[in-house]
Amino acid sequence: MDMSPATIILLAIALGVDAFSVAIGIGAANNKKSWMPVWRLSLSFGLFQFAMPVAGWLAGATVADIIADYDHWIAFGLLAFIGGKMIREGLEEAEEEEKEDQTRGWPLLMLSIATSIDALAVGFSFSVLKASILFPSVIIGVVCFGMTVVGMVFGKALAKLFGRKVEIFGGLVLMVIGARILLDHLNYQLFSLDLFKFF
Repeated sequence: MDMSPATIILLAIALGVDAFSVAIGIGAANNKKSWMPVWRLSLSFGLFQFAMPVAGWLAGATVADIIADYDHWIAFGLLAFIGGKMIREGLEEAEEEEKEDQTRGWPLLMLSIATSIDALAVGFSFSVLKASILFPSVIIGVVCFGMTVVGMVFGKALAKLFGRKVEIFGGLVLMVIGARILLDHLNYQLFSLDLFKFF
C-alpha cells in the first residue's frame, strides 16, 4: 500500500520541522558571508533525511525497536552539547575566526543525526505497511533540503538584525529543540502507561 504524494509531502514537512528550527539557530550563529555553510548544512540534512527512512525500512522491527528506546536521548544529547558550545562561544565573545563552524566535521554529523533520527521509525512504518520507500525518501530529503535552506537564510537575517549575540539565541534554540524531543517522548510514555492502567 503506497501513500499519496500529498500525504508524503505533509509527512516530509512534519519531519523537516526540527531541521528547519535547527537551521535557524545555526544560520543565526554562522558568521560566514559565503553560501557554502548553507549548502553544506542543507545537503547533509537532506541526505540524512533521505537515508534514515531507507535504513529504517531495511532494518525492520528489531533494530527500530532498539533505537526507539534511546533515540530521544541521543537527539537531546547531541543538540544540547552543540547548543551549549554555541552559547559558551557567544558569551565569551571569541574572535570570528576562532568560532567553530557548525556546518563542518563532527558538529555537522551530530546535527544531521539528531534532526533525522525520527525518520528511522517512519521507514519502519513503511515496511510494516509494505509500502515502497525510495520515492517517499527522495521527497522527504528534498523537502528537508529546502526547509534547511530557508531556515539558514532566515537565521542569517536575524544575525544581521541583532548582531553577534544572536549566537546565544541559536544555542538556546538547539537546546530547546532537544528538550522538546525528550519531553515529547517521555510524555508519550507516561500517557501510554496511564492508558494501560486504565484498561
